[in-house]
Amino acid sequence: MAKQHIMFKLNGLPIDALVEPRELLVYVIRDQLGLTGTHVGCDTSHCGACTVDLNGQSVKSCTVLAIQANNGEVLTVEGLADASGLHVLQQAFIEEHGLQCGFCTPGMLVRAYRFLQENPNPSDEEIRVGMSGNLCRCTGYQNIIKAVKSAARQLQQA
Repeated sequence: MAKQHIMFKLNGLPIDALVEPRELLVYVIRDQLGLTGTHVGCDTSHCGACTVDLNGQSVKSCTVLAIQANNGEVLTVEGLADASGLHVLQQAFIEEHGLQCGFCTPGMLVRAYRFLQENPNPSDEEIRVGMSGNLCRCTGYQNIIKAVKSAARQLQQA
């Protein structure tokens, strides 16, 4: 199959890429573009380690074709921080001990970012439901919930 040319914004920067029609977004991000924060976990969309934000929606990039990002906008965990430092969510995950091994953390952070756009003042139960597509084998989720809640408070004060 002939490669196709796609263009999209990745963390705010314009990207031109040549991709196979069947190539998954996660592999383009990691292997072709060198951003390894987005993790490959299960390759079946169950774990959420590969979660990115595509055109304002959380998606599992292990089941999204790269050509689906054409003319779109993709945000990965690398795009959360800026020149001034870590994003409020990243800092909250550190302060509230919302990570242990860190494998799920990039997907959790990107999903939490979109979730807080959708629901800026969530209850604990709403956080559980909103983050339910992302699995963590280490933390028991309590500190992840605390971190998302803490970030929500801080974002409301900003």
